[in-house]
Amino acid sequence: MQLVNSRSVAVFLLVFVFCACSASIHACAADGAEPAFTLVPDEHGMVLKTPDGRTVFSYMTKKPAVTNLTANSVCCLYPLNTPSGERAVDFAPGDHRHHRGVFLAWHSTKGKVKADFWGWGSWAPTEGRVIKNRSVKLATADAKHAVLEIQNDWMVDDDAMIKEATSVTACETQGVYVVDMEYKLTATVDATLDQTAFGGFCVKGRKDGEAFYCSPDGKVDLPNPHHLKPETDWPAADWYDYVIKLESGKTVGIAVLDHPDNPPSTWHNLHPIAMVNPCIVAPGAVTIKRGQTLTLGYRLVVHDGPPPLEVLKKLNADWRGE
Repeated sequence: MQLVNSRSVAVFLLVFVFCACSASIHACAADGAEPAFTLVPDEHGMVLKTPDGRTVFSYMTKKPAVTNLTANSVCCLYPLNTPSGERAVDFAPGDHRHHRGVFLAWHSTKGKVKADFWGWGSWAPTEGRVIKNRSVKLATADAKHAVLEIQNDWMVDDDAMIKEATSVTACETQGVYVVDMEYKLTATVDATLDQTAFGGFCVKGRKDGEAFYCSPDGKVDLPNPHHLKPETDWPAADWYDYVIKLESGKTVGIAVLDHPDNPPSTWHNLHPIAMVNPCIVAPGAVTIKRGQTLTLGYRLVVHDGPPPLEVLKKLNADWRGE
């Protein structure tokens, strides 16, 4: 039998004592740690709160029992608030009852069959087509930021056409909320997102006030794009900001920053319905081969008051790796 020498025993005891002390130190640090972002359930999904208890957004996973929403899918950010607590987006408004806060979907997707996950119902069937949430988890959180991991299945009847894994990172900085969203869409069949004028990542802003759009070049004065004519969409830009002076007199805004690694996009920003939509399928159809993954990234900057141009400039440079 091999014996353990006295030196080995001494080393073991030192390591044991060090580890025990380290564990004690970490436990004490946790007890006295700063408050962190939290994720708490509500009746419609999960709510992300700042360390001081303000709601940043709710990720909705369940359709309300009483609602105007005509889309089968929810899986959206609603509400999405400014740092002062003012809601910046709308849900199932009377003129477009299938729109829902901040969401990702297309209204003409071809796999083994056609599917409309947007909820419009004009170009492809909506029956049996639904984005179904599988999980929403808080991956990490501290006093400065939070990261959520979301799993969704894009279902056609009993089969998933697309498996979605989304990461959402949220923080408060320079007087604004920054919400970064990275979507990874893996096709289980060859799937084609048809060329259309709108679709994909969409922010449905509020309409109850006077609104305008802003870009890095200043206030935008372009005609409204036509929902059947991709060529009428607004030109590519690093970002567009939708700003609205509410009837209460308060001004809020939400800017969408496109990621440079996304497919080329033009923008279906439609003033009459308060929509911000960088559209990857306006330049042409996008195909995801079976087993392949389409990755899309968007940064939201949610603010009180007029467009914070210097903040947007810095956040855009950071987002683009500059």
